[in-house]
Amino acid sequence: MSKFKIYKLHFTTPLHLGDEREDYGISLRTIHSDTMYAAFVSVLAKIGREIPENADLGFTISSLFPFYQKNKNSEPIYFMPKLLKQSLPDKKHQDIAKKIKKVKWLDKEFFQKQISGKELFDEEFNPHNLKGEYLTTKNIPDNEFINSQVFPRVTVSRTGKEDAKPFYMERLFFKDYSGMFFIAEGDTELLDIAIELLKNEGIGTDRNVGNGFFEFDKKKDIETNIELNLPESEYVCNLSMFLPESHEVAKELLNSDNVAYDFQKRGGWITTPPYGKLRKNNVYMFNEASIFKSKTINKKFVKGKIADLTPDVEHVKFEHKIYRNGKSIFIPVKIF
Repeated sequence: MSKFKIYKLHFTTPLHLGDEREDYGISLRTIHSDTMYAAFVSVLAKIGREIPENADLGFTISSLFPFYQKNKNSEPIYFMPKLLKQSLPDKKHQDIAKKIKKVKWLDKEFFQKQISGKELFDEEFNPHNLKGEYLTTKNIPDNEFINSQVFPRVTVSRTGKEDAKPFYMERLFFKDYSGMFFIAEGDTELLDIAIELLKNEGIGTDRNVGNGFFEFDKKKDIETNIELNLPESEYVCNLSMFLPESHEVAKELLNSDNVAYDFQKRGGWITTPPYGKLRKNNVYMFNEASIFKSKTINKKFVKGKIADLTPDVEHVKFEHKIYRNGKSIFIPVKIF
């Protein structure tokens, strides 16, 4: 049984997570590991902590995944991402195939079943366990516990010479004591400091108007763990955004007909003053829950690299390099 150290974030205010298209009318539903890591680096730099030249703080984190909790003293239900490698549902469940397709998150028991190489939607599957994007035998709100609302906003001209421009913003709301959690590996000394700072800074867009603030109970949550029985397998999945160390490494990981992956462009605006109008260079990373072929292992491990995305801009000299963390936590999984 492998133990994973986790950090739980209970959001006390709405949350908006911008995407690459910068469409305020749509919010992402998760916080990717590289985004969260960059926030940690930023708050540590603000208090004068020396950041290593390669921005490696000594720990690696997963992306943030949802959890449901009725109240602060009740048992949380943790959800993990559904792996990308999937077979079709059993013939017995063809009538609910559309509902099955919507599933994105598995509770710990179903996730354990999947990484062990067992079919999720076999003949013994109970359709009542389908709860929107979530697959669980536990009780969660019927209308899901992370809801969204779209609010009208107005952009006002700073000079007063232009008309106000209306736009819409989607914000996420967390029901009861639900929130997001992430897994951490390595030396978490700086992480413990950074997360205490970040809860007062907020995460996501429009933090200056109260979005993205969360609670974090250090004494309780820092000692929280999830245990998984990891199989022995030549296949692995990543729990974070992943950037291979080299083309050779990527080629080795993709050398099988059974791999399954997706990727996206990572970059965005530089947030450090006075460079706020400049964009970082872009890099493509593999999405969480992708499946790769690796050496036979039976434990979790970390793989990937931190990329330098500092743009080459004429007449601009940056005080520090702009990094994006593509190091990921991996676990072995069996493929059926």
